Amino acid sequence: MEPKSPKDEGTAKGQESLSYQRRMWKNFQGKTKPWLSPKLGSERRGAGGAEGSKKESGLWMFKRKKKQLDRVFSSSQPNLCCSPPAPFEGDKKSHGSDAVPGTSSDGQPLHPLGAASGATGSKPELTAHGSPKLPVSQLIMYQQKSSSLGSACFEKLVMDPAALVGEVEQLRKNASDSGINIVGPSNAEPPPQPPSPAMYQLDIILKKGNNLAIRDRTGTSDPYVKFKISGKEVFRSKTIHKNLNPLWDERVSLLVENLKDPLYVKVFDYDFGLQDDFMGSAYLHLESLEHQRTLDVTLDLKDPQYPEHNLGSLELAVTLSPKEGDLRDAYQSMRLSDVHRKAQLWRGIVSISLIEGLSLQPMDANGLSDPYVKFKMGHQKYKSKTIPKTLNPQWREQFDFHLYDEQGGYVDITVWDKDAGKKDDFMGRCTINLSHLTKEHTHKLDLPLEEGEGVLVLLVTLTASAAVSISDLSVNMLDDPHERHQIMQRYSLWRSFHNLKDVGVVQVKVIRAEGLMAADVTGKSDPFCVVELSNDRLQTHTVYKNLNPEWNKVFTFNVKDIHSVLEVTVYDEDRDRSADFLGKVAIPLLNIQNGERKAYALKSKELTGPTKGVIFLEIDVIFNAVKAGLRTLIPIEQKYIEEEPRVSKQLLLQNFNRVRRCIMFLINTGCYINSCFEWDSPQRSICAFVLFVIVVWNFELYMIPLALLLPLVWNYILIVSGKDTRQDVQAVEDLLEDEDEDFDKDDKDSERKGFMNKLYAIQDVCISVQNALDEVASYGERIKNTFNWTVPFLSWLAIVAFGAATIIIYYIPLRYIVLAWGVNKFTKKLRDPYTIDNNELLDFLSRVPSDVQVVQYRELKLDPNPSPNKRKKNNPG
Repeated sequence: MEPKSPKDEGTAKGQESLSYQRRMWKNFQGKTKPWLSPKLGSERRGAGGAEGSKKESGLWMFKRKKKQLDRVFSSSQPNLCCSPPAPFEGDKKSHGSDAVPGTSSDGQPLHPLGAASGATGSKPELTAHGSPKLPVSQLIMYQQKSSSLGSACFEKLVMDPAALVGEVEQLRKNASDSGINIVGPSNAEPPPQPPSPAMYQLDIILKKGNNLAIRDRTGTSDPYVKFKISGKEVFRSKTIHKNLNPLWDERVSLLVENLKDPLYVKVFDYDFGLQDDFMGSAYLHLESLEHQRTLDVTLDLKDPQYPEHNLGSLELAVTLSPKEGDLRDAYQSMRLSDVHRKAQLWRGIVSISLIEGLSLQPMDANGLSDPYVKFKMGHQKYKSKTIPKTLNPQWREQFDFHLYDEQGGYVDITVWDKDAGKKDDFMGRCTINLSHLTKEHTHKLDLPLEEGEGVLVLLVTLTASAAVSISDLSVNMLDDPHERHQIMQRYSLWRSFHNLKDVGVVQVKVIRAEGLMAADVTGKSDPFCVVELSNDRLQTHTVYKNLNPEWNKVFTFNVKDIHSVLEVTVYDEDRDRSADFLGKVAIPLLNIQNGERKAYALKSKELTGPTKGVIFLEIDVIFNAVKAGLRTLIPIEQKYIEEEPRVSKQLLLQNFNRVRRCIMFLINTGCYINSCFEWDSPQRSICAFVLFVIVVWNFELYMIPLALLLPLVWNYILIVSGKDTRQDVQAVEDLLEDEDEDFDKDDKDSERKGFMNKLYAIQDVCISVQNALDEVASYGERIKNTFNWTVPFLSWLAIVAFGAATIIIYYIPLRYIVLAWGVNKFTKKLRDPYTIDNNELLDFLSRVPSDVQVVQYRELKLDPNPSPNKRKKNNPG
């Protein structure tokens, strides 16, 4: 047989492919003809009734199939920018021939668009939208190629499954010879659309505001912006003070799950201590944003109640990007950025001394005020003490704020008048712009109060933070011998009087935790660790789905008080609510053994009992002993963030027992001394009498501190020798654990414990406290009433006693008087064994009435004509 030429073979294959397409098209028309019949559709609608309404009509089915076909055609179109054929010589030749798709009219394969065309090598011309301008011949050729590709995808719809495999194999064979790639049967159905991302990342740059609304009396505003999605606040900008055209230039990245929820933007005017004023709002619809493209957006602010008012505008730059990959990874990356923002390291310290106020505004009826001052810098707050009844208060208080922004910031100050039982009165405000102050220099500021009267006098100092950092285990300063030597030199005794506030440095290595409590329903937790030293707070990243997390982080703090307590708390991160408490340890800096890697058992939130889990820490403290000793004599730093006190039966009982233990110790000590006077033990009384005589006869002032030194030395000797006398600490620990167990029982078994039992327990404590307070108050009032002649006889008696005591002490040395008093006390029991012991001073005061008794003993004036109603009111019985 004579072999066929390649040209004849290609022509035969092309005709076979075209005949296959015609046959498949007829098959498709035959199968879809019943669906296209309007009669059939009406019959189905009429006969179906309620059920027929759920079935598909013929026309609707055709539209549905048509949509699938359109999607198939569109997905099977070639990339016009990358793989179109080379231009033909003429349109006439293209129309007249039945060339095989993928080849030219003479059977030559087509070239891509990027290839040279003929001898000129010209490139196609691009339109304004970036698409190439193509001649009609190319478009027709693309349609022939598309229809061939699309016909392969018809098979899923119009052919029987049995005949599908064989014909598709034949089609693949024919098409491959013609230079066309046909997908296999498994991919013959319409290609699936890419799944919608489970989460989007919304990057926003808050640029500036224009012509914002005036909300302050000064004709300006202090605007800040809030972003909300699905009713939850996701961002709050910094406050720009006294500016209607603020420039923020802040960036934020948000995770968005549903693009149907718009971004709600609200602008407020910041009023410290008062309710912030609304300045307008706007919506940004996320569905309208183009993906992966940064758009400049201008939002016109409106008030929903007054939509015709022009409240200015905001300028944003917005980028919406689908988050590919695991949703958990995307969320974790965003949460890590949150962690870094929360644990942001401060760049310096703002030291503020509140000195005094001058000529403040009188707010009370007596022409005076009870002023106190509130300070706020970002999330940091401080409240001064209240100075009663003055317009020129002297506070003399000092505190520190952390400075996060190198450019400075603002400290908002408000002055208030304290009113008991009602809302405090506003007395004025002022602001400190830290960017105007030079660093490492103390500035005296006289700040006039706006919206009020008077001046505040402050001392403000900006200092750089020496050593506050977060790093990995591989990078820490104390492991470097050179760095450690420099730090040791910095806190050596030779530099004891240089920068007294810089007492030392502490480095905390948070390594790992084991056996934590499972806080999630999955039996796992998402733990992170917070390290606090006074008001300094840093935290690790979150380790997700793990009860044995490893953080391997190093935290470095400045030590301002060596008596501070390092608190390490482990929390479980929750996405939609506050973090759950997992455990906590509190470590005084003076109890730390340098360089020791130690496992600390986690405690409960009150630090009274154990909870589940262990945390591994390695801590180093380097400090100057002289600075630490001097800092001990100044007031302790007040903690800015403290929990609000709450009423607790357990706490009340615990504090009452603590006070009772202290009082019982004093009573027992007094009883022991009194037993020496009573001669219960002759040997002890003789020794005490001899010691008393010797000490009084040779007494000098230096003996007072010596007497206090002796028990310290004695207890130290006992501790060194192994005889620890600190049983009181163990007793308190047992007491706290018992109270903690009672607290847990009250939570778990509250149904078993009756309400009356709790009431009686509280009643016993209240009665004891009530009686103790009555005794203390009564003795204080009796001393006062002795001097104000409430009972003249007792006042005259006091005059005689004080006069005699003055004469005796003037002529007789105090040593002899004390000696005579002691000899009398020791020999009283020997002289009269049946005498009743007493205290003359307390006996005298017991005869003086207290204020309550004075009111009870006072006579009422007789009313000559009492009305029956008044008599009935005064005598209800």
